[in-house]
Amino acid sequence: MEILRCEKLTKIYGSGQNQVKALEDINLSVEKGEFIAIIGASGSGKSTLLHMLGGVDKPGSGRIFIENTDIATLNEKQCAVFRRRKVGLIYQFYNLIPSLDVKQNILLPMLLDNQKPDEKRFEELVEILGLKERLTHLPSQLSGGQQQRAAIARALIYRPAILLADEPTGNLDRKNSEEILGLLKLSNKKYKQTVLLITHDEKIALEADRIVTIEDGRILSDEEVGK
Repeated sequence: MEILRCEKLTKIYGSGQNQVKALEDINLSVEKGEFIAIIGASGSGKSTLLHMLGGVDKPGSGRIFIENTDIATLNEKQCAVFRRRKVGLIYQFYNLIPSLDVKQNILLPMLLDNQKPDEKRFEELVEILGLKERLTHLPSQLSGGQQQRAAIARALIYRPAILLADEPTGNLDRKNSEEILGLLKLSNKKYKQTVLLITHDEKIALEADRIVTIEDGRILSDEEVGK
């Protein structure tokens, strides 16, 4: 079942001689439960694509459907609510709220929506992610790996349609990188979570089901990974 579709997605920054075409006629289809790695050189457009898919930025033209909702047509408030409920975002630098403890950071998307958290899901997530003993700690009291685990839990707490991870291991050492990748794969298999992962690490990319390569704002190749 298709869960995400892009049609002729284009994004241009600047004008005249300063014009930069970040994305050009991107067409992409993602099935529910797929694990896709998006790779490309710095400046290729991969992060711009992820921001479009997450509703963080709007395309210049084209359409983006997530569970049959064209997010490009949503206004700012509607997009914020949709993103909170349907899109899990994980960044390289965690983006945890410094003044909130781990539990509050994880539950933040639901608290902002005045929703009662699913305690069973919360307990399962913190157990799997190894955060059970860290729930009352502030982000500054955690290691980089623990902060990224908390960010993953926050991204998954709402059972999002898609999980978008932008270089989630880029700020971690090899051991923590492997653990974080393992957790993303676990969420993909255990929860049938659809994952789109941006990485410059070919070894990490090869763990995905598909590798989409972007160059100069266009999809250069889209290939299944033979395992």
